[in-house]
Amino acid sequence: MSKIINFLISAFLALLIVCCSKKEQNKEETIIKGSTSILVDETLVPVIEDQIAVFESYYDAHITIISESESEVLNSLIKQESGIAVLTRELSDNEKKLFEQKKIIPRTTKIAIDAIAFIANKNNKDTLIALQDVVSFMQGKSSSKIKGLVFDNPNSSTVRFMNTIAGIKTMRTEAVYSFKTNEEVIRFVAQNDGMIGVVGVNWLSQPSPKMQEFVDKVNILAVKNLTGKDYFEPTQNNLAEGQYPLARDLYVINCQGNSGLGMGFASFVAGDIGQRIILKSGLLPIKVPGRRFNIRKEIINK
Repeated sequence: MSKIINFLISAFLALLIVCCSKKEQNKEETIIKGSTSILVDETLVPVIEDQIAVFESYYDAHITIISESESEVLNSLIKQESGIAVLTRELSDNEKKLFEQKKIIPRTTKIAIDAIAFIANKNNKDTLIALQDVVSFMQGKSSSKIKGLVFDNPNSSTVRFMNTIAGIKTMRTEAVYSFKTNEEVIRFVAQNDGMIGVVGVNWLSQPSPKMQEFVDKVNILAVKNLTGKDYFEPTQNNLAEGQYPLARDLYVINCQGNSGLGMGFASFVAGDIGQRIILKSGLLPIKVPGRRFNIRKEIINK
């Protein structure tokens, strides 16, 4: 009897091991299958949410967004809390060396051209702003045209971008406000006259239902470059022609070190479907999707 019991126990354990092994195999990550997380610059969340939703509808994959400021994204990427990131800049040489020390070669895929937008409350009738006025204000010079600037986060890509243009390392504290997210900036500007908000244009072109009422209360300002006389809005056409002065490139950076979902997702976003999503979002795709026309010699009436 004991031999039979031992045999049954052994058979049960063997079956359990096989089932667990098959389950682990099913969980194995490939370029179009499995689960992973992706670090996303907070200014880019709306368009990446759309990309992930469509990607998951095509493949047996699940991707979780970790939304952080640019500095936080880079720190998390280097610590390998996730191997995939969406950023508004490429990795620096020093950052690449950190991955090379871990035997990982980062793969960078350019996916779109984005824009930083200046916004103002609709009670402010002036919808034009000179970049030089913003730069002078950031440098601490008095300005009768700007009451205050509102940024999303001291560690964000928008702050880094504007600091670079202004030629400063640290943002002044007087009359410069910072919150945590782009949503908070839009809400603040919508409720306060005279303030200039600095946000990723994607938050304005694709507002969530809860943000629509606040977006409706702000104007996107046309910007005059440091040189030149004309003002340009952050439209797809102006981005394509290189006329809008606050344009920036977007990248998917894959540091997984293997052929995982990072590779599949980057290829998807850079492919035809992903670029159509970029186009619909109001940003400029790297590859403008083609359109097919069927030319008929006669009209068919149904």
